[in-house]
Amino acid sequence: MSIPSSAKATPITDPRQLVAYIASGEKPRDAWRIGTEHEKFGFHWDDLRAPSYEGERGIRVLLEGIAAKHGWDINREHGMPVALLRDGASITLEPAGQLELSGAMLETIHQTCREVNGHLAEVRSVADELRMGFLGMGFQPKWTRDQMPWMPKGRYAIMRRYMPTRGNLGLDMMTRTCTVQVNLDFSSEADMVKKFRVALALQPVATALFADSPFTEGQPNGYLSYRSHVWTDTDPDRTGMLDFVFEDGFGYERWVDYILDVPMYFTMQDGNPVDVAGRSFRDFLKGKLPELPGVMPTLRDWDDHLTTTFPEVRMKRFLEMRGADGGPWGRLCALPALWVGLLYDDTALDAAWDLVKDFSMAERNALRDGVPRQALKLPFRKGTVRDLALETLKIAGHGLKRRAQANEHGVDETIFLQPLLELAQSGQTPAERKLELFHGPWKGSVDPVFREFAY
Repeated sequence: MSIPSSAKATPITDPRQLVAYIASGEKPRDAWRIGTEHEKFGFHWDDLRAPSYEGERGIRVLLEGIAAKHGWDINREHGMPVALLRDGASITLEPAGQLELSGAMLETIHQTCREVNGHLAEVRSVADELRMGFLGMGFQPKWTRDQMPWMPKGRYAIMRRYMPTRGNLGLDMMTRTCTVQVNLDFSSEADMVKKFRVALALQPVATALFADSPFTEGQPNGYLSYRSHVWTDTDPDRTGMLDFVFEDGFGYERWVDYILDVPMYFTMQDGNPVDVAGRSFRDFLKGKLPELPGVMPTLRDWDDHLTTTFPEVRMKRFLEMRGADGGPWGRLCALPALWVGLLYDDTALDAAWDLVKDFSMAERNALRDGVPRQALKLPFRKGTVRDLALETLKIAGHGLKRRAQANEHGVDETIFLQPLLELAQSGQTPAERKLELFHGPWKGSVDPVFREFAY
């Protein structure tokens, strides 16, 4: 779902191009695809520390090894490998070396799960030789912010400087969080609006189901999804529940207005990021950035700027579901199953909208603010978020059944919802299970999490 190469250098001469760029994401139903992204923490088996970029057991060696062994192309910044590319997918580095797979655009969740399993096998085939493992959780459970390495990407240096001016936890977001996301298509502006509203209203349900970040620096932190809490103190200009999405008249133009009001981080000039943190893209459209007087933006600049907003649901030329903690491989397949079931079947989408359409703004924000601590046990109306999750999963399951996408054994995509159904029925999140282990068999140590929950 990246920007077409032919559009990268297109100059922006009319603000209407910004709206048209978003609208260009519209696709007929038979062209809808599923793009899954997931991040994971690397660690060395001997001391559990996050690997640095350089060194004989570093991230650079890992990337080069995966490329050589499995046929990935290397993308470099100033000669240093920072990403791998192959067949519409990419492997990229988050700021502290968290490894992210941005999957190819696939038709079914069966394909997604095969992709995830294949990726983890490829990573393991090289990581094992380096005595390196990978862990899926929402927040780094052991190491402090200062103990995390930094990857040599220019944009991260800019964000590292700017983040502390906007919130207290922005650097934690960069270095100590991991997520799993799914990117989904829309057919029209009206279809986008309905999906956006349903996805925003139910994003706290995903946060609750996937809650898996109860530790900070080796101790319980009082949250079940600390990763989700981190976003509440990262940067108010670019996070949150976007109440305006539920207002009459919301559409592409209103989204563009919102994005234009988000301060910039950087612009790429001649392959190098230029620090324009805090500047206005509106001024950029007029050639009035103090750092680049007279320089006008291209659609590549616009696409880059779209990626620097971090709300619970984000629109580029598709919709991104951003509420879930990272986790083990089964839940990496469960997230796309949840959202495809809800959003890619008209009957399910209608039922999901009926479920959430009378939520007040106060209720939506109370859900978002409450689930990081209480997850499925958060009171909501006459019940709890667990009740809301069970109804949501029921709708998603029916949606997947109607999609009727079977694998070679005749099994449909509802199989991938099973981990979430078990969580919702038990009422116990992954975070609560780990807390039980911490206070029981692990005897107050988080170290066993690296062994018992590594990929």
